[in-house]
Amino acid sequence: MSIKEIESRRSVRKYCAQEVEQEKILRLLESARLAPSGSNTQPWQFIIVRSPETKARLAAADHGQTWMLSAPVFIVCIADLCSRVKDTAGIRLDEQSPDEELKQIIRDTAIAMEHILLEAQTQGLSTCWTAWFQQEDVRSVLHLPGDKYVCGIITVGYGDEAPEPRPRKVLEDIVRYETW
Repeated sequence: MSIKEIESRRSVRKYCAQEVEQEKILRLLESARLAPSGSNTQPWQFIIVRSPETKARLAAADHGQTWMLSAPVFIVCIADLCSRVKDTAGIRLDEQSPDEELKQIIRDTAIAMEHILLEAQTQGLSTCWTAWFQQEDVRSVLHLPGDKYVCGIITVGYGDEAPEPRPRKVLEDIVRYETW
């Protein structure tokens, strides 16, 4: 991979009907598996969704974003609190949870998610990371326990659009040296 793939990656919201090969999905998951994590906790878990019924329920939970349904595959990316906390009995994670451990598992799972996005670009696949949902709405669709936190749903497929690049800040606007 080079900066070329990073520069050309876009959030795609329209996909061709072509199925995504299982080998490509496994490569995406392998790229996520190799992501770094704090204390090597590897808190990520993934649910591959191809079922039209489940995809429809997830799109409805994700703020009714029906464009998602054109993607042949969803990868639901879950941060597992059990990777950092051994006794999770009675713990429910949601958008208001103050737990420091939650922030750490979200950070680490987000790194793994970005690995998926970049590997997909390398394989000629298109993706979009979505997260416009409440935890409980997605949990009920996938029967997730309360100690799991859904970081996002990645739509995956062969893109049927080529969005233009979005404006990016220049380095001088985002980089400081030594102090603020």
